[in-house]
Amino acid sequence: MSELLRFATAGSVDDGKSTLIGRLLFDSKAIFEDQLEAVERSSEAMGADYTNLALLTDGLRAEREQGITIDVAYRYFATPRRKFIIADTPGHIQYTRNMVTGASTADVALVLVDARKGLVEQSRRHAFLASLLRIPHLVLCVNKMDLVDWSQERFEEIKDEFRHFATKLDIADLTVIPVSALHGDNVVSRSANTPWYEGSSLLHHLEEVHIASDRNLIDVRYPVQYVIRPHSDDWHDYRGYAGTVAGGVLKPGDHVMVLPSGFTSTIESIETSDGPVVEAFAPMAVTVRLADEIDVSRGDMICRPNNQPTVGQDIDAMICWMSETGSIVEGQKLAIKHTTRSARALVKSVQYRLDVNSLHRDESAHSLSLNEIGRVRLRTTVPLFYDEYRRNRTTGSFILIDEATNNTVAAGMILGPA
Repeated sequence: MSELLRFATAGSVDDGKSTLIGRLLFDSKAIFEDQLEAVERSSEAMGADYTNLALLTDGLRAEREQGITIDVAYRYFATPRRKFIIADTPGHIQYTRNMVTGASTADVALVLVDARKGLVEQSRRHAFLASLLRIPHLVLCVNKMDLVDWSQERFEEIKDEFRHFATKLDIADLTVIPVSALHGDNVVSRSANTPWYEGSSLLHHLEEVHIASDRNLIDVRYPVQYVIRPHSDDWHDYRGYAGTVAGGVLKPGDHVMVLPSGFTSTIESIETSDGPVVEAFAPMAVTVRLADEIDVSRGDMICRPNNQPTVGQDIDAMICWMSETGSIVEGQKLAIKHTTRSARALVKSVQYRLDVNSLHRDESAHSLSLNEIGRVRLRTTVPLFYDEYRRNRTTGSFILIDEATNNTVAAGMILGPA
């Protein structure tokens, strides 16, 4: 079974994100003939004298007409080495929420810059958002190298400027690649136009980047999503707990604890749709059976007795406000969904609003509007079982929901107890 890699692309408008993805799909033979024919027809209709591969991902008619990415476009392709899910996220500042959504589950972030323009405000913002979302690997693609005559000097200049900026951020792994998305240089295979570049092509890097150790395999976290109790004579003793492993490794025979009750038991078996397995790890969807009949329900957390998540009702978090109507203000009441647990939350305070371009903290702000990011303190009606987002992206994240409209209004990353 080949490993799955999720990556998100980001960059300023017209830096060539959609063209790069189109080139990846085209050169790796991941496009159906009818798709290519449709793109060729659209390119012709727009008066282009070449096949505009960006149209493969700009699926909305509004995007094709404006030539920009508005929504998050997901594309799937595979090579013999790996399966890929691409999230093509928008560059415009008014679509920050779309970038946060698309990049929240990514293993790798691709930030594109135009070799002629160098780093711009949006490049810095996207790099910051990638570090805020704890995306483990970041690739800076210096695109349109053909328009600067494949200048090594220009490439090194952008690379040094970005590395200097990245020292302010929490970026664990950074790779810089010179590419021409339009012509396919260094996208799928190495280009003869960059003899001075000694690294691998973009696709080769995506195939080889090591992601297995990015997930938390130490802290066992298993939020219970559903209790399986079949009502039939053959299964009258069956009691299984279905869910997705959020951290650590579970094995039959392991001693475990259930929160919030604190009862302990041992794992009798772990089952999947394909039958029993000898171990389960993130992000596997499994059913766990325990040796003892104890009270377990949806929203409970199975963990190790000597390695428990933080249990608390007061949390400190960074949030991105996503609602076009209204803003988050102190004293507001919202519904919160954290792993499989639902509760209500009171906004105790807005600590500051963050300027994602300058990284300046505006401590005089007491509200957050659409696409704004800031630090808030919340109090929930029931305890949450959480880890810091930097330790576990699954148990450290949540969404806030407007109870009147049932709309998701914010995404949050837990920093710790308030």
